[in-house]
Amino acid sequence: MNKRLLVIAVLLMVVIHQVTAQILPDTTILVEGLPQHHFPSSVPPGNYSGITPLGNNRYAVVDDKAATSGFHVFTMMVDSVSGELTDVRHEGFRSSAIPNRDEEGIALFTPDSTLFISGEHDNEVLEYSLAGQLTGRRLDIPTVIRQAHASQGLEALTYHSASHHFWTVTEAPLAGETSQRLLQFSDSLTCSGQWRYVMDAPQSNKRRGTDVYGVSALTALPDGRLLVLEREFFVAQHYIGSFVTCRLFLIDPLHTAEDAVLPKQLLYSWTTRLNLTTQHIANYEGMCLGPRLPDGRQVLILIADSQNQYKGVLKDWFKTLLLSD
Repeated sequence: MNKRLLVIAVLLMVVIHQVTAQILPDTTILVEGLPQHHFPSSVPPGNYSGITPLGNNRYAVVDDKAATSGFHVFTMMVDSVSGELTDVRHEGFRSSAIPNRDEEGIALFTPDSTLFISGEHDNEVLEYSLAGQLTGRRLDIPTVIRQAHASQGLEALTYHSASHHFWTVTEAPLAGETSQRLLQFSDSLTCSGQWRYVMDAPQSNKRRGTDVYGVSALTALPDGRLLVLEREFFVAQHYIGSFVTCRLFLIDPLHTAEDAVLPKQLLYSWTTRLNLTTQHIANYEGMCLGPRLPDGRQVLILIADSQNQYKGVLKDWFKTLLLSD
């Protein structure tokens, strides 16, 4: 090979490496899973489906079966050494007085100190004041999403303050499509980009029962990448043998071409079960960043939907994961 061809080959390798680095997520995030906890004396039974931090150890939480549209406020205390939740207390519910919209996702809009909440019933993302009242503003959701069936609608919501982007995703593919849609919105509340997201296949392997799986939560990291929670809830025919498998993935849409299938990296997975000896099954639907520990590890908080503590079996579980580079 002559020198000119060698130089061209080296340059091509550099370009390929740079393009690959832009497309593939960074692989340096390590995840440590901590035990789940429930706090029956201070957390009322609920259908908790989304969570966002408000600051000062306080979090806004949506409930997809609450009588009216709005959000709960919780105080959550995290051990500064272990990262485990030590206390969760319910402060009250802030109602808009309109009927519940099957609310699934919630995000703090830091520029205006308001909250945006996604609803599966109407496939709208509406703005609320911190007192729980509607402001009249909403994200400009594309018509094809607003007209989708509720089971395919908007499930998760997050906001990245540094890039000024909202992110939301459909829980399942729209009719005639094979992948979910990840949507980006700017501070002007208009849609500014779309990507395709493909879930892993379910693990139920056609067992007898009901299998519900989809993307249940999104969380924006400080660097702009997104955490995606895929949740599979298998309900056995006679309940015993039911399980929930959660998979946490990392994606990087800001460095992936629009309308492309997003590469994803599995960071962590876990399964909770219902059998004759354990009733630890937990249907995790909400996820957000918690505090950063003194040693630099980032706490990720997850909250489960107990279906109002269904038949006394399901519990309102809370769990933390620790993220480190």
